[in-house]
Amino acid sequence: MAERLIGFDWAMKKMLRHKANFDILEGFLSELLGFDIFIENILESESNKQDEYDKYNRVDILVKNSAQELMLIEVQNDSQVDYFQRMMYGVSKLITEYIKEGDDYAKIKKVYSINIVYFNLGKGKDYIYEYKGEFIGVHTNQILLPTISQNEEYNIQKVSDLFPKYYILRVNNFNKVAENTLDEWIYFLKNSEVKDEFKAKGLAQAKEKMKYEKLSPEEKIGYNIFQKNIRIQKSVLHTAQIEASKKARKQGKEEGKMGVAKIMKDDGFSFEIIARATGLSIKEIEKL
Repeated sequence: MAERLIGFDWAMKKMLRHKANFDILEGFLSELLGFDIFIENILESESNKQDEYDKYNRVDILVKNSAQELMLIEVQNDSQVDYFQRMMYGVSKLITEYIKEGDDYAKIKKVYSINIVYFNLGKGKDYIYEYKGEFIGVHTNQILLPTISQNEEYNIQKVSDLFPKYYILRVNNFNKVAENTLDEWIYFLKNSEVKDEFKAKGLAQAKEKMKYEKLSPEEKIGYNIFQKNIRIQKSVLHTAQIEASKKARKQGKEEGKMGVAKIMKDDGFSFEIIARATGLSIKEIEKL
């Protein structure tokens, strides 16, 4: 029987910020990005918030690698309708915070936004999405390329090499056997298990360092509370969805999201819960 490992989100809160455990994060980032990553240090990030909801729902960690590039890794457990906008905000905030006033714009380094989500963010069947922003000619359909001087000055082949890169890992969509080393990481993120045959960078270290039994009694209590809160939040959302859907059918209300939202609103559910259950925006719900 596989040995119990702690979840990656909890590890990000407590373990992966320590230099002795950088090898786990370095392995994950190297497998995802396709080139070797060496972490210089961990910077301050939003996960230091003390809001009770954020403590278990959202965990993030901000990394600076040896090339001075910034990497924001975030785990989101609960459905969030405006999560795409949150991704953009997080990257914009990083760029403005880590370039000093008066600095040359050329000092802005590459930013990677890596989002590990445990809900259906957007529509699609894949479990790994990469944003590849390019400037495309409206009339020629050609990609805008950097000049020779820009090429030499910034060591880029494409204009998009300068712009932020976004990754979304929709962990719950992974329902197959791991076919490559990145799949092995996705399997681990979903199941908190490292199989003996896995070879991905960082997983051997994760298997050894992230054992539940290695936690202190106090850490075990904190970890169990963390997991319990996540289960409760998911259960509340799931129950709300089921009850609202049943009631909508029973009362013959308008079919679809708007009908479900109306019933949930009448039953006193918060706009935030309704938005998560239906996918509607807060403004749409307010208008009902």
